Amino acid sequence: MSDLVVIFRTPSEIEASVIRGLLETHDISSVLLSDNSRTAFPLALNDQHWERRVAVAPEHAAAALRIIDSHRDDIPGGRVVPFGSELEPLERRIGYRFKDRGMLEHALTHRSRVHEDASGGVFDNESMEFLGDSVLGFVIADMLFREFPQHNEGQKSKLKASLVSSVSLAKLGERLNLGQFLILGRGEEKTGGRRKHAIIADCYEALIAAIYLDGGVEPARAFIQREFAELIAEARLTGAAASFTDDWKSALQEWLQSRGRGLPSYRLAGELGPDHRKSFVVEVVVEGSAVATAEGRSKKEAAQAAARAALEKLSA
Repeated sequence: MSDLVVIFRTPSEIEASVIRGLLETHDISSVLLSDNSRTAFPLALNDQHWERRVAVAPEHAAAALRIIDSHRDDIPGGRVVPFGSELEPLERRIGYRFKDRGMLEHALTHRSRVHEDASGGVFDNESMEFLGDSVLGFVIADMLFREFPQHNEGQKSKLKASLVSSVSLAKLGERLNLGQFLILGRGEEKTGGRRKHAIIADCYEALIAAIYLDGGVEPARAFIQREFAELIAEARLTGAAASFTDDWKSALQEWLQSRGRGLPSYRLAGELGPDHRKSFVVEVVVEGSAVATAEGRSKKEAAQAAARAALEKLSA
């Protein structure tokens, strides 16, 4: 590597990737060098970042420097990248500012990025997923213990499984727009990795680990409590976390069964409007009595709305 010239230094993995991509658009190949060395768990638990160095062949050094200087604010495609602040929008969304932003970058790095990097200085977020899963499980268990003292172990376990399911985590991650910030390999990028629910759910767990490692258990707990407040409130109302599935019919059935009551039934109570813009009215019946009625653009939608109305009425 002695014949290469280092033309850019940064503690930021994202910034280094932006620079390499910029040079590639000008047909200049580059290599990423790092002071970091591989360890079993390569995390810096302090404010210091490992330095990343972008190096090119000597004959390309002058041109590379000119390109970087002329693109400090903009890169091809119109995207604006203010160096050192590209993750600030995500920090604002999660309500936490990292002391070591490299920790956040680590949480956002998918294994596909590592597989395409030959420098040995890039690490994926899989170990952080493992840790984040444990931190999330602990905090959710603590929340359920305090919020639902009347529930038995089986009921709490079922609620916990629903709250921390991959479906829930993916939806929460989408709400934060995590996909926008993922650090992916080119192959994964081309196959729509930023929209894949499994990748977003895993990254969400890694994000929790990053907050925990950077700030301790209390910031991680505060983040989880904010993120899951709506689901916990709904579980308090319905006995089930159904927000991300909108399955109010199942929630109503489980609520009735847990109280020894009969199963609900649904019947079409009417149709409204012309054929090209028809809506349906569905009535939910519990133990022979009509409990609630709702309207929807389809029978299925109306039934779900009626179930929700019935659940809110019965549990009031």
